[in-house]
Amino acid sequence: MSDEHESERPGRERPSNAADRRGRRASGSASTPGKGRATPTRATAATKEKKPSLFARLARFLREVVAELRKVIWPDRGQMVKYTIAVLIFVSIMVALVFVLDSAFAEGVALLFGN
Repeated sequence: MSDEHESERPGRERPSNAADRRGRRASGSASTPGKGRATPTRATAATKEKKPSLFARLARFLREVVAELRKVIWPDRGQMVKYTIAVLIFVSIMVALVFVLDSAFAEGVALLFGN
């Protein structure tokens, strides 16, 4: 019913495709200046830029590593002690859990196969 009313309104046409419904034209328009030219190939892009030497790339990598390490907020001694204790407690709990499960499965296998 709404389709009939929309087509009856003067000056309003129904969009013919999805691009028109989104407010764009399907074929080339003046608003997209990049259309119509070929995408550059990788070979031409690689020949334009000269690759730096191995030592230059290594030096740049190390400079960037140092720059990133300067951004790190390092924990103080108190935080480090707390984190270490938390990790040791967690690892101890996980070791105990794995030991209990391993023992239980070993007993189950022994009962199942009659060892």
